[in-house]
Amino acid sequence: MAGNGTGCCKTGPGYATPLEAMSGPTEALIYVTCVYTGTGREKPDFLATVDVDPNSPTYSKVIHRLPVPYVGDELHHSGWNSCSSCHGDPSADRRFLILPSLVSGRIYVIDTQTNPKAPSLHKVVDPEDIVQKTGLAYPHTSHCLASGDIMVSCLGDKDGNAKGNGFLLLDSEFNVKGRWERPGHSPLFGYDFWYQPRHKTMISSSWGAPAAFTKGFNLQHVADGLYGRHLYVYSWPDGELKQTLDLGDTGLIPLEIRFLHDPSKDTGFVGCALASNMVRFFKTKDGSWNHEVAISVKPLKVQNWILPEMPGLITDFLISLDDRFLYFVNWLHGDVRQYNIEDPKNPVLAGQVWVGGLIQNGSPVVAVTEDGKTWQSNVPEIQGHRLRGGPQMIQLSLDGKRLYVTNSLFSTWDRQFYPELVEKGSHMLQIDVDTEKGGLKVNPYFFVDFGAEPDGPSLAHEMRYPGGDCTSDIWI
Repeated sequence: MAGNGTGCCKTGPGYATPLEAMSGPTEALIYVTCVYTGTGREKPDFLATVDVDPNSPTYSKVIHRLPVPYVGDELHHSGWNSCSSCHGDPSADRRFLILPSLVSGRIYVIDTQTNPKAPSLHKVVDPEDIVQKTGLAYPHTSHCLASGDIMVSCLGDKDGNAKGNGFLLLDSEFNVKGRWERPGHSPLFGYDFWYQPRHKTMISSSWGAPAAFTKGFNLQHVADGLYGRHLYVYSWPDGELKQTLDLGDTGLIPLEIRFLHDPSKDTGFVGCALASNMVRFFKTKDGSWNHEVAISVKPLKVQNWILPEMPGLITDFLISLDDRFLYFVNWLHGDVRQYNIEDPKNPVLAGQVWVGGLIQNGSPVVAVTEDGKTWQSNVPEIQGHRLRGGPQMIQLSLDGKRLYVTNSLFSTWDRQFYPELVEKGSHMLQIDVDTEKGGLKVNPYFFVDFGAEPDGPSLAHEMRYPGGDCTSDIWI
């Protein structure tokens, strides 16, 4: 395995290039953050180890659970202590998984190297320490830096105000260093971020004020200015806010953000959840940044729902390591899509599969066509299980041929839009990808039922491979 520090050529973690990563080893394990917070079950959240080796007797099963020490954290996203950004540093090692707790503010550091099948708790970064030294709370996205530091976006202050958000720095021993951005250069809202060092740029996105989104989604809060619609362009690595891009109504609630993996490229995409658009951002000739809608998911006219129209709600997306395909989910509609983005200005739909959603066959909600006919999506049963919720988090194999899908967004939003998900728990699916002609097909042999957990049904969220993945590694 490249980048594991063995053999004649000792290198740092990850791979020299994104294309080299595509020939890395096939995944055998996936770590999944699983949540009891907000479900009414007073149990600690946990990190599940799932066996994804088709030749293993425990294939498609949870083989280990690491509960965290506290109740009420809401584990959410995750990241590595080092990745391909540190490939040139032989002393760096992809050993620790970083688990920020969105609600409690704790950050857990998990040792995945001592026993990859049974990770162990290495350290807890205390939320009081973070607040005291930085004023930051509600930690979300974690990325490793080439310096060895770890950077975590935080969505607000301890009282849930968006105004207090910014970027936390931890050192290589997971001690709080301070904020990354310069004083006075914090964004209006926080969420995700991605940096492209060759263009000396980091761009971050906007969810909303924690005081609003933690209570569930209220459309009035959008009108009240409690949700974001901007991208924030920073100089990298020195943290100066250089430009704010107002995406307007076509970019309401921009969540996940990705540059193309090729570090020489000066373009990328952001998934705007409420607007249900994929927006492309790009550098212009004068060195500033601009944006345009690249893909638009039209809202569906529906009956028997809370609103007459239903947005797709794009909540996650990723890009294959060769920058050929972009994948995204519509959490409310229930489909996963594959687009060819070899021409990033003109994405072409290459595959689509329905794996849940509010308009699936058997649901009380129906979609209505322009001529007044009603329809529902044809969602397959997998191993006798009716699929619950909608596709939410996705993770792609290094070779781009297997897409893994979970279905929990955030416990209060799950309860609001998919109460059955909270009652019966999440599941995890695997979708086979045609990387030649394009196309998506659900693997009928893979189904992980988090509704059958020993402590009761749990909500499954982010997924990570021990050896690295498409949604965390950044090349410099």
